[in-house]
Amino acid sequence: MGQVDIQLITHLPPEIQALEKEAAGEGFRFLTRLIDEWKSGANRFNAPGECLMAAYQHQQLVGIGGLSIDPYAEKNMARLRRVYVSASSRGHHVGRTLVKALVAHAALRFQSVCLFTDTAASNAFYLKCGFMRTDHDHATHVMCLSNT
Repeated sequence: MGQVDIQLITHLPPEIQALEKEAAGEGFRFLTRLIDEWKSGANRFNAPGECLMAAYQHQQLVGIGGLSIDPYAEKNMARLRRVYVSASSRGHHVGRTLVKALVAHAALRFQSVCLFTDTAASNAFYLKCGFMRTDHDHATHVMCLSNT
C-alpha cells in the first residue's frame, strides 16, 4: 500500500471535502462537525497540547484525527476526536500509525487519553491500538500514558 506519512496540520487540507463526503456516506457525521467547528472557530485543536494530524499515502489525504483536552475529565486527560480513515486505506496500518502519532503527541502533556466510539469495528481497532474499555459516562476507551 505504501508508506504512511503523518503530518501535523494547522489548516484543513482541501481534500478534507472528499473525505467528509465518504464519511457521511458511511453514516459518520463527525468530519462534517470537524469542518463546521473549524470554520466557526469553535474547535481548531489549538489549545496547549492539542493537535490535528493528517495521514497521507502517495500524497493523497487518506485519514485525519485530532487530539483535544477532554472537556469531561480532570486536567491530565486528552481525547482522541474525529479520527477517520478512508475505506480504501483501512487494514493497511494507516489508522494505527495515525493513532500512534496522536498518542505520542498526547504523552508530551497528558497522563491519559480517552475516546468515544459506538461501532464494533472501532472498538476492535482501538483495543488493538492498546486502549482499554472503560465505563466512563463520556468515553468508551482509555489509555494510561504515564505511571505518575
